[in-house]
Amino acid sequence: MRLSAVEVAGALLLGAVLTAGCAPASPAGEGRVSAPSSPGAAPTGHGPVFLAVGECSSSGSRGFTEVPCTGERAVAEVTARHEGRPAAGPACPATTDFVLHVSDRRPVTDEDGDGVTPRGYACMRNLQPPHPGDPGGGGGPLTLVGDCLYGTGDGEVRETACDGGGENAPEYEVTRAVTGRDRCPPSTDLYVRLGGDRPVGCAREL
Repeated sequence: MRLSAVEVAGALLLGAVLTAGCAPASPAGEGRVSAPSSPGAAPTGHGPVFLAVGECSSSGSRGFTEVPCTGERAVAEVTARHEGRPAAGPACPATTDFVLHVSDRRPVTDEDGDGVTPRGYACMRNLQPPHPGDPGGGGGPLTLVGDCLYGTGDGEVRETACDGGGENAPEYEVTRAVTGRDRCPPSTDLYVRLGGDRPVGCAREL
């Protein structure tokens, strides 16, 4: 289904903005880790702060754990660490590959009844390729200039790899980031919300 600028521009679609939880729990998306919540307990890991900047995580069937960056289990490094929820906190670095939510297992309050209350998030970068957060990589929590998109068929677009190696073929490419839709070139086929000081992405049909 072809999506025209008229059909999608009104909503300034989110595209592949993943910090709110649009990607699966995997090294190319989003996950959740937990730390002890009993009074006086120190977080498990290899530093005084669980998954602090510069520390690394492993990935497995039981979730993510902190491990030495020089160890064979290390798969990704923390490039930024913030408190609160990603939607309300500072944005991760542009080329972040995925976001981990650091949580308590026995929270005082539980907003959605899942037994977990988020207490912060870590912006992660894979130690080895692939890097889905790079422009054209097909993933990551932010949509960047150089990323490609495809129509889902229900009035939305999502990010996909520009080289065609993803599950969905690219249909649009974000060519410019501007302060408003009126700054996009006349050839723009799609407007995408990017965030930051240039929140509008101008995309052309491929």
